Amino acid sequence: MSSTVAYIGLGSNQGDRPANLDRAAGALAVVPGIMLRRRAPVYETAPLGYTDQDWFLNTVVEVETTLPARELLERMLEIERQLGRERGERWGLRVIDLDLLLFGAERIAEPGLLVPHPRLSERAFVVVPLADLRPELDLPDGGQASVLARRLVREQRLHRYAGDAGRPE
Repeated sequence: MSSTVAYIGLGSNQGDRPANLDRAAGALAVVPGIMLRRRAPVYETAPLGYTDQDWFLNTVVEVETTLPARELLERMLEIERQLGRERGERWGLRVIDLDLLLFGAERIAEPGLLVPHPRLSERAFVVVPLADLRPELDLPDGGQASVLARRLVREQRLHRYAGDAGRPE
């Protein structure tokens, strides 16, 4: 069975944020058909949209999967529910948020599933960790992850999370 390399963004700004990211990454790693390959460093980022809330912790994981994109997304939504995610206000508080950023080189536009993630190239909190994992990665807008990351860190509030200093990359 063929496999696809996919990138998933993880974010949390409610509760024990580092533990929420760890639980989500751990839950992804035990799903049949998903192999967690690498995890980027964690960044602390200012909230977007609704800004009167706690800052987020964000990271990106690289997975290799034999699941089709839709099924991968369904497993991700299931993990969100298991970890206590309640869908409410857009850009609101989140125990955990999992976003399918890239699924190989595929472009998918289906109800409830847009890949590459439509705002990927606008968000430092996903581009910077992506660049940590694969600096040479060509993003959907045609730019290279490392080049776009350097630009976005000048425009958006984000810093490497101090509690992540010893995490292997």
